[in-house]
Amino acid sequence: MNSRIADRLARVQRRVMTAAEASNRDPGSITLIAVGKTFLAEVVREAVEAGAKDLGENRVQEAVAKRPDVPGATWHLIGPLQRNKARAALEVFDLVHTVDRPEIADRLQFLLGEHWPGRRLPVTIEVNIGSEPQKAGASPEDAGELLLHALDCDRLEVRGLMAIPPWTEEPEDSRPHFRALRELRDKLQDEVGVGLPELSMGMSHDFEVAIAEGATMVRVGTAIFGQRG
Repeated sequence: MNSRIADRLARVQRRVMTAAEASNRDPGSITLIAVGKTFLAEVVREAVEAGAKDLGENRVQEAVAKRPDVPGATWHLIGPLQRNKARAALEVFDLVHTVDRPEIADRLQFLLGEHWPGRRLPVTIEVNIGSEPQKAGASPEDAGELLLHALDCDRLEVRGLMAIPPWTEEPEDSRPHFRALRELRDKLQDEVGVGLPELSMGMSHDFEVAIAEGATMVRVGTAIFGQRG
């Protein structure tokens, strides 16, 4: 086992615990997703052997290639999903964080009915919380409409919201965006009358701020696997 990965994972796990306790939250309520984007299956497998239970990938095809060689983990799609990759995504991912438009919800609903009739797929609605034109996700103003559409898809289990705030070197700069996502989630819960327990937000440089603002799933790559080549 790569002791550097094990050591980094243990450090991140301790940081998650410390951040949770500082906010009077149960550390067990926060899912740490180890993001192995661009790293080989053998490297990702070392993280699982060191105790990572949840893995995240940005690209469907990368997960298709890796998952057979990395048993024993729950797989999360955290990158954009194209309609033509939806069936492959359903074959390898256990959760999809990036339902960003009605067409994707409809495609997943159709494929689940056709090929996995007994299955319900946990998903989160992706929100473009910083209103960045280059990013996917529903605008905060349209998130409620997308949520209602996804809730009408009975083969989808809508768990909550996901966002990637605008990039900044300073972790504290992400706080207003994390807070806005939490407040949007709370508002939608009240308006729609459904529980949305999950907030997927926070990455290597700002996950502690995200936890302070209510994150239940944090997506951490570099702090576990190191810099990508």
